[in-house]
Amino acid sequence: MNMEQQKFSWRNRLKSFRFAFNGLYQFFKTTHNAIIHAVATIAAFVLAVFVHLLLSKFLFLLFAIGIVWMAELFNTAIEKLCDMVHPGPHPQIKFIKDLSAAAVLIAAFVAVITAFIIFIPAFL
Repeated sequence: MNMEQQKFSWRNRLKSFRFAFNGLYQFFKTTHNAIIHAVATIAAFVLAVFVHLLLSKFLFLLFAIGIVWMAELFNTAIEKLCDMVHPGPHPQIKFIKDLSAAAVLIAAFVAVITAFIIFIPAFL
């Protein structure tokens, strides 16, 4: 029976959460950048509490942080897949990995700009 013919199952849906949490566990266990993002996330949340950030501004901050985390997770997945497909150096694999890393860089850059726009007025 293929996936399209299977009946809906809450048990299977709950299993999918287990897979997702395992992915997060593996991500933190194997990816050094995860620690950097975690520290930046905690710092942003602490600062948001410290300056009594309005909910509307906090939502923008939360969205920016979420985009960075998503970009880093996708980057890690792409890098792992590339390493599995072609373990040695290859110019096309390098190009793919560089593009993936660039996506994280852009997301992080936009998040930092967002944080500056949100937090600088709070200190002025």
